[in-house]
Amino acid sequence: MTARKENSTYTLNEKFITECDLTYAANKIGGRWKIVILDKLGKQKLRFGELRKEFPYISERMLTLQLRALEQDELVKRTVYAEVPPRVEYELTPMAVEFLPIFGQLSAWGKKNKVLNKR
Repeated sequence: MTARKENSTYTLNEKFITECDLTYAANKIGGRWKIVILDKLGKQKLRFGELRKEFPYISERMLTLQLRALEQDELVKRTVYAEVPPRVEYELTPMAVEFLPIFGQLSAWGKKNKVLNKR
């Protein structure tokens, strides 16, 4: 495998994404479902089945992928209990809890501007 050029567009974009604080934060929560999953987990720990019930419009595969990505980004903690049947719970990490006030502000902004755009 060949090394990427230091001045390639991909390398420069990657450098920008990792160095820009706003872009870094947006990439952590970016994606169609991550914000709503994090918001729901902000209220309580939930099992996978409970999350499925909360979001019946998300496929099981997509929910799994989003939870894995959130876990990899250290925003969600996955706890597996050695029981029969197995029990898995998801909860926010302290880093993710810091996002909750921001989600509240985003929600308020969305509500306000959604109404303004319907006029």
